[in-house]
Amino acid sequence: MTQPPSQQPPQGGFGAPQEPQGTPQPPQQPETPPAAPPQMPPAPPQAPPPTQPGYGYPQAPGAQPGYGYPQAPGQPAAGPYAQQPGPYAQQPGPYGAPSGPYAQQPGPYGQQPGYGYPQQQYPGAPAPGGSGGGPFKGKPAVVIGAALAVVLVVGGGVFFAVSGSDEVKKPVSKSSGGAVDPSSSPSVDQGDGKGDGREADDDLNAGRKEGEAKVLWLTKNDVDLPRNGADVYGPWIVGDTLVKGMYRSVSGYSLADGKQKWNIPLPADMCAAPGTATADGKIVIGVMNGTTDKADCADLQMIDLNTGKTGWKKSVKKNGTWDMMSDIGLAISGDTVTVGRTSNSNAYRVSDGTELFGKPSGNCQPFAFAGGPKLIAATSCRTDDASNPQHQVQEIDPTTGKAKWSYQPKRGWEIDKVYSVSPLVVSLTQREEKKWSILALKENGTLRSQLVGDKEDKFSVDCGNDFSIFGANLEGCSGLAADANTFYMMTEDDTSGSGRTNKVIAFDLNTGKTKWKSPAPAERTMKPLRMEGGNVLVYLEPSYDKGGAIATIAPTGGAPKVLLQHPDSTTQIENFFSSRTVYAGGRSFVVSDRVSAGSDDEEKEQTIIMAFGK
Repeated sequence: MTQPPSQQPPQGGFGAPQEPQGTPQPPQQPETPPAAPPQMPPAPPQAPPPTQPGYGYPQAPGAQPGYGYPQAPGQPAAGPYAQQPGPYAQQPGPYGAPSGPYAQQPGPYGQQPGYGYPQQQYPGAPAPGGSGGGPFKGKPAVVIGAALAVVLVVGGGVFFAVSGSDEVKKPVSKSSGGAVDPSSSPSVDQGDGKGDGREADDDLNAGRKEGEAKVLWLTKNDVDLPRNGADVYGPWIVGDTLVKGMYRSVSGYSLADGKQKWNIPLPADMCAAPGTATADGKIVIGVMNGTTDKADCADLQMIDLNTGKTGWKKSVKKNGTWDMMSDIGLAISGDTVTVGRTSNSNAYRVSDGTELFGKPSGNCQPFAFAGGPKLIAATSCRTDDASNPQHQVQEIDPTTGKAKWSYQPKRGWEIDKVYSVSPLVVSLTQREEKKWSILALKENGTLRSQLVGDKEDKFSVDCGNDFSIFGANLEGCSGLAADANTFYMMTEDDTSGSGRTNKVIAFDLNTGKTKWKSPAPAERTMKPLRMEGGNVLVYLEPSYDKGGAIATIAPTGGAPKVLLQHPDSTTQIENFFSSRTVYAGGRSFVVSDRVSAGSDDEEKEQTIIMAFGK
């Protein structure tokens, strides 16, 4: 419950908030960080029985609502430092958003009412990529992920919280995976240069300098898209094939020369995809069950990415009136694919389509999943106050659907994203107050640590274009990496100097404390991709006059070491509006996240994939 601003914060506790005097200042980090990670909080008291049936949907006569359906927005806290509860039970709450240019701005998920999951604002169709220059070329008009993070004091610990701004990037659900070396030698696509200011006979490698990689090939859009364009799903790399999905097709391209190996036409729009495929290269995608505005994302199609052949297909049946199928989230763990959406869930065997489990009984219902080596679920529990939700994190048996364990944060905090499944790192948000916390959990689901950041660092997460309304993708964020004991995150771009730059920061998962900070090269920004041989693999993003690069940061920190420098001469092509980068077999592949243009002719000149190698 929000306290009035005149009420003093609770006394005691490490770094308890104080009533602001004069001009409010951002909250301060305690002089001495906690010597040990915050302890697992006691379970909050049981919620009283709900006065009406339902799981958060506005009440209507005779209606049985579902979990987490939209509510009227709660009233904002009064004053810039209104006292709020943190994610841990029985701890004094943190400060609210600081005053100044970011006060009372929407957070990373906007100010929309929730649907059992923090929602985001649709930023609109992006401008065409692949041409133009300047330091802001290729950068979305909204800042991707959780932006402008500040550090707030909560009882015995410090956690991240978001003060949003109008520049809020929309997350996307994509995956950057590994792949084996292709067996054939690469060839160079000379390209015709249309749309990037080059002459028709220009060789893309003509301006390449010594030590720079070659442009192995590039592909342009050849699909006639709707007026507002379309998101690109993937990429997935299986063997010597790179696969992407877009609009009404899924296509596989040769890693060696970029030639299309296969194409699968779809009867309607592709609407969902998991971040990862099975170990043997199979995925299940979501396809709209019609082409009208009334169609739902309810059809599942299995695809073998090795061969480009389709397998089983089935429709997910609605489970009651409040089963919202307009958006779903898919995740794969082992041979199981889960279908998450508000108030309902299903799971199927990827290999043959057999349904393994559906909506469980009980007070708490999963609405989103993250896959990979483990199956992690975000659940929403029925409460008597829809504006004060109760969420849980669970590890789910992928065969039976039974929860192996449950972790319950303090009420009001919602499970936002799973940044890493193993080790388990989870993002939580307090939506009405636009606050953000990152927790590491142990193998048994107990609290491992709460990440502690320095107040001067503003953290950023790239979750792309996840425009779901009634569903949620728990996985798919990039700009992150993790090994057994360390979590790596990028900071927001710093534009205070002569050019854009940022840092990668390492956190000790056992204590939550910062281990080291690695600045990007001058006037460059970098983004963690994954771990590579014990090092942090990063993408040095292109600038207006410098090509991108693949580099590594040692597990002890230090400057990034370049593995593959992309040519400066093609930076204006590489500088996509928004993209996903994959490094596999010594080659890098930059794949557009979305294709959109002002006309059909321009649309078909948009570069979708660029491949670089030596």
